Amino acid sequence: MQIFRALDQIPASYGPTVIAIGNFDGVHCGHRWIIENARNRARSLGAKCIAVTFDPHPVRILRPEVAPLLITTMPERLRLLAETGLDATVVLPFTEEFSHTPAESFARDILRDGLHAVEVHEGDSFRFGYQARAGIRELIQLGEKLGFGVVAHHARSVRGLSVSSSQIRQRIAAGDVTAARVLLGRPFSILSTPARGRGIGSEQTVPTINLAPYQELLPANGVYITRMKIGEGSDARVFNAATNVGNRPTFGADSFAVESHLLDFRPMPLTESTPLELTFLKRIREEKRFPSPETLKTQILRDVAHATRYFHLMRIMQR
Repeated sequence: MQIFRALDQIPASYGPTVIAIGNFDGVHCGHRWIIENARNRARSLGAKCIAVTFDPHPVRILRPEVAPLLITTMPERLRLLAETGLDATVVLPFTEEFSHTPAESFARDILRDGLHAVEVHEGDSFRFGYQARAGIRELIQLGEKLGFGVVAHHARSVRGLSVSSSQIRQRIAAGDVTAARVLLGRPFSILSTPARGRGIGSEQTVPTINLAPYQELLPANGVYITRMKIGEGSDARVFNAATNVGNRPTFGADSFAVESHLLDFRPMPLTESTPLELTFLKRIREEKRFPSPETLKTQILRDVAHATRYFHLMRIMQR
């Protein structure tokens, strides 16, 4: 998948396109449904299929005090979009000036003239233009005027749950990673690196890794069954894990950490820049204070046993 970060990076000969526009935070199953339909139409029309997204998230510019924590950072979002089979993604810088673009200018200058759209696919709640004054009806009207078609898609639901980025954020923030998995169409995961100052050298020799401070969305404080991928490419290793997200109140002063205990640990190279991907599979329990480190240790052993049983049952089911 090609990535363009400005309209002038797109070759003049790029050709006609079928477009899906959105923030695509999470690249959830609703997003993928729209992209799949757009991709199929592009094939039938002999066009390229592209996604148009924005960086940063528009709410971070327009209303930063209520801006959401993101399900996926931009690098992860682009990786997930690439997996959908898109030909390209255009990442438009979202600025205060850009937010004043009238709806007709957006449709004419960006969709028609910049991207050579022949068809645009959107959710039926899509809003665009200055102060989000225009919606799907106005987009259809502009398409008729400017020469491109518009296909509106109704919101998806899975197992009776409405699929949206805001719904997924709420589920993750509440610790309900199981429901988030259903809505995303995959387990929720975060990309990070090992924390600094934890004695990490050239070799990881103990089965515990703390993540570096993470500024986007994390599940509610508690203990989770997880998987951790360490490294990338052919050298990457994946470990089953039990992960604590929280302040470790048993030890007094708050010291927030995302700390993973690797269940099937084998020593391996690890530095402060080693890529980590932590995937949340199931919540075991909420965070709580224990009367002593000894009782905490006992509970940790129970948590590890719980996670071990979970992975054992997964292996049996996969057979």
